[in-house]
Amino acid sequence: MADNTASKTKNSALTGNSAMALAMKQIDPDVCAVYPITPSTTVIEEFSSYVADGAVETEFVTVESEHSAMSACIGASAAGGRAMTATSSQGLALMWEMLYIASGMRLPIIMTTVNRALAAPINIHCDHSDSMGARDSGWIQLYSETVQEAYDNLFQAVKIAEDERVLLPVMVCLDGFITSHAIEVLSLITDDEAKDFVGDYTAKHPLLDTDNPASMGALALPDTYMDFKHVQSDAIAASKEVVIEVGKEFGKRFGREYGLIDTYQLEDADVAIVILNSAAGTTRVAIDELRAKGLKVGLLKPRLFRPFPHAEMVEALKGVKAVCVLDRADSFSGFGGPLFNEVRSALYDMEDRPKIMGRIYGLGGKDYTTENAVAIYEALFDVVKTGKIDTLNDYMGS
Repeated sequence: MADNTASKTKNSALTGNSAMALAMKQIDPDVCAVYPITPSTTVIEEFSSYVADGAVETEFVTVESEHSAMSACIGASAAGGRAMTATSSQGLALMWEMLYIASGMRLPIIMTTVNRALAAPINIHCDHSDSMGARDSGWIQLYSETVQEAYDNLFQAVKIAEDERVLLPVMVCLDGFITSHAIEVLSLITDDEAKDFVGDYTAKHPLLDTDNPASMGALALPDTYMDFKHVQSDAIAASKEVVIEVGKEFGKRFGREYGLIDTYQLEDADVAIVILNSAAGTTRVAIDELRAKGLKVGLLKPRLFRPFPHAEMVEALKGVKAVCVLDRADSFSGFGGPLFNEVRSALYDMEDRPKIMGRIYGLGGKDYTTENAVAIYEALFDVVKTGKIDTLNDYMGS
C-alpha cells in the first residue's frame, strides 16, 4: 500500500469511527437505517449530526433493532437506493437472517462492521467472532489495519458492490476501540472527489420502476434454487478482479493503492505471520526489531477475506519455510480458527509448501504485543530447525 497522497487531500486527526462517519457523509447515501451498538455507536451518532445539520440528503431511519436496520436497508436497496449502515457484535448477530437475504437478492448494501466479541460472557472489546461468523453469508469482506485504510475502504466498497459484475453487499471491518476509537492522522479526500469517485448509483431492476416490474426474493423450488446460488457464487468470485481494479483506480486518484493482500518484508523471509487488521501493525514493529538482528521474518495481511485470495496467498508465501496464522476468532471446529483453515487449505497443493501452524489470540480485547509476535517468530524458527510442529493449534497467552 503506497503512502503518497494526492495534491487535493488534507491531513486531519480523527478516530476510526469519526473517519467512517465522515466517509458516509461524503458518499451521501440515499438511506441509512440504524440501531447503534457499542463500539460502532459513534459512527451513527456522528453521521446523524450531518443529517441534522443538512449536510447530506440521506433519509435517516431509526429502527427498533439491528434486524430491522438491515431489513430497512434491504427495502431501500431493492427500491433502487444506495443504502448503508453500521453495527458490531450482537447487532451483527441479530441481523444474521437478513444478511443472507441481502446477498441472495444481490443488493449492494454497505456496512461498517466495528469488530467486537460475541457474548457469552458479555464483552464489548475487540475480536473478529462477529464478522467471521458471517463469513459465509455471501457478503464481500474487507479488513482494515488503520483508520486510513478503513476510511479508504468505505469508498472502494461502494464501487465494488455496485459494479454490475458484482452487485453484492460489502462489509468494511475495523477493530473495535483499537481502531474505532484511536485517533490517527489521515489524508482525507474532498467531498467533490469522493462523489466523483463513487459516482451515481442506478439500480438495474429497482422495484419502484413500475414500467418494468420485477419481483425479488420470491419462492425458488429445487429446480431453480441452486441456479441462483451458482450465479451468486460466480459473482463473488468475480469480485476479486473488481476489488483489484477499484484499488488501482483509488491509488491513481489519491496516491494510496490497495490490493487483495498486503505484505511486509516477505520477499526474502524464512518465516512469516499471517494476521488481519490492527494487529498487523504490531507485527510490523516486531519484524523491524528482528530484522535489525539479521533475522528474516515477514508479514502477510489479507485485506480481502471474502472472497478468499487463495492464489495470491500461495504466490506470496511460496518462498517461506514456516508460517503461523493468527486468528482473533475461534471457529470451534477443534482444528483452529477460520483464517488458519483458509490459509492451510490454500497452501495444500503447493509442491514445497511451508510448515503451517495456527494460534488464537486477542479474544475479547486481550492485548497482542510485540513480545507476543517475537515469541511466535522464535517458535517458527524452531519449526524450521527441527522440521516438526509440536502444537498445530493453541490459544496464545491464555
